[in-house]
Amino acid sequence: QVQVVESGGGLVQAGTSLRLSCVASGRTDRSYGMGWFRRAPGKEREFVAAINWNDSRKFYEDSLKGRFTISRDNAKNTVALQMNSLKPEDTAVYYCAADRNYRDYAPQYDHEYDYWGQGTQVTISS
Repeated sequence: QVQVVESGGGLVQAGTSLRLSCVASGRTDRSYGMGWFRRAPGKEREFVAAINWNDSRKFYEDSLKGRFTISRDNAKNTVALQMNSLKPEDTAVYYCAADRNYRDYAPQYDHEYDYWGQGTQVTISS
């Protein structure tokens, strides 16, 4: 069974940066497509960024391009989300998800992911 665990959340001030990490454990002989989603208070969960299994494709929510960067370390089956110039509206629970399919694109929809983490809280103060 694959477990997805996020880390790196916290409370920071607007304008600063935060780096989230996610590890997909359980299988060491393969890589997974990985994605980040977030759910702000009172809102639906939304897509943030994704990277496919072999790091050949990345995809971002349009409004986050230029501030957020997704990267991966396949040797460790980890993915990171670097978030810069944070704003209060970035406050949310951030979820990491793993996709077991070998896609040639970075998946952006919930149903394309098979395993989900519990989420990590990110709070941006103004």
